[in-house]
Amino acid sequence: MSNKLHIVSLGCTKNLVDTEVMMGRLKNFELTDNNEDADVIIVNTCGFIDAAKEESLNTVLSLHEARKEDSLLVMAGCLSERYQEELQEQIPEVDIFTGVGDYDKIDELLVEKKSRFSDEVYLIDGAERVVTGSSYHAYIKLSEGCNQTCSFCAIPSFKGKLHSRDLDSIAREVEGLVKQGYWDFSFVSQDSSSYLRDQNVKDGLSLLMQRIELIEGVKSARILYLYPSTTSMKLLQNIAKSKIFHNYFDMPIQHINDDMLRMMKRGFGKDKTVELLNYMRSLPNSFVRTSFIVGHPGETEAMFEEMCEFAESFGFDRINVFAYSDEETTSAHEMQEKIDEETKADRAQILGDIAAACTQRSLENEIDKRVDIVIDSESDEHEFLLSARELLWAPEIDGEIYVNDRTDDTTELEFGKPYKAKITDLVGNILTATVDNAKTDN
Repeated sequence: MSNKLHIVSLGCTKNLVDTEVMMGRLKNFELTDNNEDADVIIVNTCGFIDAAKEESLNTVLSLHEARKEDSLLVMAGCLSERYQEELQEQIPEVDIFTGVGDYDKIDELLVEKKSRFSDEVYLIDGAERVVTGSSYHAYIKLSEGCNQTCSFCAIPSFKGKLHSRDLDSIAREVEGLVKQGYWDFSFVSQDSSSYLRDQNVKDGLSLLMQRIELIEGVKSARILYLYPSTTSMKLLQNIAKSKIFHNYFDMPIQHINDDMLRMMKRGFGKDKTVELLNYMRSLPNSFVRTSFIVGHPGETEAMFEEMCEFAESFGFDRINVFAYSDEETTSAHEMQEKIDEETKADRAQILGDIAAACTQRSLENEIDKRVDIVIDSESDEHEFLLSARELLWAPEIDGEIYVNDRTDDTTELEFGKPYKAKITDLVGNILTATVDNAKTDN
């Protein structure tokens, strides 16, 4: 088999980890950005909501149109898993279909040139990854599947119940990445605060933090995707006490109206959700990110206005806004009080404007602060500007900082290294900073 590989990862960071596992299994291939030159093309798809499904299908079909003769086109991941029978029948352009259980067997599938769907989701256990996008940061997947029954979410229907990785497996992976020079980690799953509950451990995240803090070389970490009803005050207090894990709280609350939260089957009402959020916000140097869904069946104008008022007044650092997607296999799909598309779009625009204003206020509050940053690369804006992020922030999603000066011009700044910096200004939606002459103690 010829050995030029073009691979595309769509959707969430959990998908990215699985893509990196496939790349690890195909290290004998030469990666190419030119899909027309590739012998093997792999698309790791997302099947979460309509927009993601459409993007996945369009990507697969456009790559097929441009690929060379005798190349192999592989459709992997969530969309392929969720609609495996329909897609195999309707998209003959694809040579190999595989779902969410065989990422570490992708090399075998290419040799066999056969589609395969395993009965269980894939959990990393000793698999070699090719970490992409950074020389110092890596995502670590904690689990697959989910025990929640959110009305709008189809993920449990094709990924099943919660299946946590063993603590030892995660520690070994982090230790291996540290040896390769990685020192900043983001821990991800569908419901991270439920980690190890399927193994009858109630506070698995606290155990995880204790274990990771023992690994020499881990300097920075954050946990993504906390679920309100499985996040305890004890867990938040343990994060606050950690010297490695940031006070970074990514909790998609989806709504704030009590009746809507019940319809969404979120498990928590407004009062307890606000109690958690207020505690997060009260912690020093905390960062609070959330997500809201507009247009869920049964959402009245009053419910929507309550959500807007809360989003505007709470003080979130970042807000994601999603218009409700009517997904089969979900309980919301069966609800009668559907919101029309125009109303959903209008509500998404209104809340999106509020979210943008919240981000702007959060960025303005950073001006004149002395913070830890890490230099990623040269900026796309100007050859004399460097692109960085605040170490507290999650990579790629929370913003970019332009480093335009340093206190000691004789010091050569290094990519992938942390520094102390003073935030000096906000230009549009990008902060600028001056780096001190000394690296951070992190």
